[in-house]
Amino acid sequence: MPIPILMYHNIAKAPKGVKLRGLYVSSQRFRRQMGLLRRFGYQGLSMTAALPYLRGEAQGKVVAITFDDGYRDNLENALPILQDVGFTATCYMVSAAIGGDNHWDAEQLGVHKPLMSVAELRQWQEAGMEVGAHSRHHPRLPELLESALRDEIGGSREDLESLLGAPVTQFCYPYGAAGQREQEAAKQAGFLAAVSVRRARASPGKENLYDLPRVMVGGHHGPHVFPLQIWTQHEDRH
Repeated sequence: MPIPILMYHNIAKAPKGVKLRGLYVSSQRFRRQMGLLRRFGYQGLSMTAALPYLRGEAQGKVVAITFDDGYRDNLENALPILQDVGFTATCYMVSAAIGGDNHWDAEQLGVHKPLMSVAELRQWQEAGMEVGAHSRHHPRLPELLESALRDEIGGSREDLESLLGAPVTQFCYPYGAAGQREQEAAKQAGFLAAVSVRRARASPGKENLYDLPRVMVGGHHGPHVFPLQIWTQHEDRH
């Protein structure tokens, strides 16, 4: 059974005039989506918990739930809903921006969005959720020289493990930009898996664990789209 790896960013109502409203999913819609998954017998899992299923070592009706960038609204709005339905999730944090904002795209989006602090990331962890790495500064990794590439990938893991006192084994490529070089760097840095923005559901036992596809859940989609994303195999492998 194909496994959807859901990709979210903000769980909040989109501010008026903000660009790329698709990066926002309201709390009400997120609650409906999680409720739908539970009602149809799915278990929502963090990436580490989902790995046995992704490798084809375990079978079950599961989805992996991921959040990019580490926004505070993930803690404030998504966490209570995840706890209500008994799901876990992974939040990919930009390690040098902890307690800051989305400096990499704030000008483009027209909004500065607060990121979780160290204390808030610990709250996320203590609630049974996972913190993954999303580089140090959110650059386009293919544009970097080798030394900078390794610093961004491996350095983000070192930062987070030092601050949180727990293993960080999951990685997310900024902008989804990654070729073979970047995938190898993630593997060499000690990550167990890495996600992209390639659109598809994951095929258990058949995927490159360092190029895992995801299903983007956007606030610009109509309510009927979410079930189709879960149950329909749409692929974009280019």
